[in-house]
Amino acid sequence: MMNKLSDLVAGRELLVNLTLRELRSKYKRSVLGWAWSLANPLASMLVFTIVFAVFLKIEPPVGDPSGLHNFALFLLCGLLPWNFFSNSVSSSIGVIIGNAGLVKKVFFPRSLLVFASVGAATTSFLIELAVLGVALFVAGSFVLPWVPVLLVLVVLMVVFVSGVSLIFAAANVYLRDVQHLVGVALQVWFYATPVVYPISLVPEHLQVAGWSVPVRFLYGFNPLVGFVEAIRDAIYDRRFPGFGDFSYLLGVSVVVFLVGFGVFSRLERRMAEEL
Repeated sequence: MMNKLSDLVAGRELLVNLTLRELRSKYKRSVLGWAWSLANPLASMLVFTIVFAVFLKIEPPVGDPSGLHNFALFLLCGLLPWNFFSNSVSSSIGVIIGNAGLVKKVFFPRSLLVFASVGAATTSFLIELAVLGVALFVAGSFVLPWVPVLLVLVVLMVVFVSGVSLIFAAANVYLRDVQHLVGVALQVWFYATPVVYPISLVPEHLQVAGWSVPVRFLYGFNPLVGFVEAIRDAIYDRRFPGFGDFSYLLGVSVVVFLVGFGVFSRLERRMAEEL
């Protein structure tokens, strides 16, 4: 694994070029260009706000200590990290197959293709967060002192997302059903994450066949729950995430990345033949 990591460091210039290629091709020949990276989450925000805030009357929690009470901003603080995760995994899963010609002709660390895809999604994510920061400031929440905390969380999330993307990208080369299974899983995963609803709506316990199931405790093992809640803590509530929550995110991000990198490295050997 150390040799593989050394190859990645040596190929950093190629990684930059691949990332720039992803960024240039994303909105090529598009009239709005990068504005689409903002239009998509804003459209989702509008739909979810109408459905959940207007029709279902779901009340967002009041920011503590920020005092914010705005469903649209509460939603965006969870929707943007979710979109980053979903878009990264969805774009990375087919990146090896999409570059089959390059993989079969030239030798280079194939994982660079996955990292470039995640890197392009990260750039969009940072732009969206910057716009969200402006919106929070206009709403009366000065988030600038919390930017360093947010950036640390973004780095951890990039590490986690890279690990997940490596696993699915490698598996999809050998079993093309993976991309369809992941599409279904992401839909379920979305509603298993407190994006459009506050975590307070998740019951502490449920009675199942006479057993008391600690639903919220089990729910908290979903890493996306931790990331969404931590990012909301930093920029919606303007407070530090809990030490236990941060430690869990750090641990799970490192473990998932190492597992993902190990799985990808093992499956990388026969990728050219499979393609």
